[in-house]
Amino acid sequence: MDVWIIRDGEKVGPIHDFEIRRQIEAGELPATTPAWHEGLSTWKPIIEIELFTREFQLVTGPPSIPFNATTDDVGSATKSPAQTSHYGRRFWARWLDLSMYSGLWWLAMWAARQDIEGTLMNPWLMFLQYVPWFAFEAFLIHRFATTPGKWLLGLQVTNKNDTYLDLGAATRRSLRVLFSGIGFGWSILSIFCQALSLFTAKRLSETLWDHTGGHQVTASRLRPFRVVTLIVLFAAALHLQMIVISPALFKLAGERYPSFKAEYEKNPPWHLPQRSASPGP
Repeated sequence: MDVWIIRDGEKVGPIHDFEIRRQIEAGELPATTPAWHEGLSTWKPIIEIELFTREFQLVTGPPSIPFNATTDDVGSATKSPAQTSHYGRRFWARWLDLSMYSGLWWLAMWAARQDIEGTLMNPWLMFLQYVPWFAFEAFLIHRFATTPGKWLLGLQVTNKNDTYLDLGAATRRSLRVLFSGIGFGWSILSIFCQALSLFTAKRLSETLWDHTGGHQVTASRLRPFRVVTLIVLFAAALHLQMIVISPALFKLAGERYPSFKAEYEKNPPWHLPQRSASPGP
């Protein structure tokens, strides 16, 4: 996000919020510096802008602990943001959403009589497979601050002041996740992007997309029945995908390895009836 500040009586900007945070952490930017960014109705001291409040708290150090504080109070006061980021919950919530979407997507392809084998062999179609989901995710976060997977695991995405994201901010966040968070869910690129995202999150104490947009992910108490539901839905979504695509996968593998093809034809897996692509009505 671009920010403007008043320095020595002159307006300076636009400056990216990354650079503003760096200057605050380095002690180069006083808390009383007037600042403004899109969405603010007036200039404010930079310490009063929600995007940068946390940086000033880190600079001034952790809150003092009363002499009569209990052990739980001390643990709560000294807990770092990284300890409350719930990256494990967020990972499984993300991939439950993507797995359920993918299962329904493949089922729709089968129901529409599309060529499953041809789809698997189309790199562009597979690369862009998750784009529709992230458009829908942006709407869900804007409207409900959560998604099915996040709801099951008690997660909500909001602004730092606990308000819901507007549709533009939710869309930008989803696009950042699609590009840099999961690498379009595409093979090795996805693994690399997820590893890099985790490394960056540990350095910033929050994910890059939330750090950039000034958002937060809050978590409520995790209940056992929701974990069980997640496991069941995850297994069902993966099973649905394999029912649709396994015949095509086995066929492609059989073309490369003849011995595998003979075994497959002898003991074919259970799957939905195959439908060839329909040329038209």
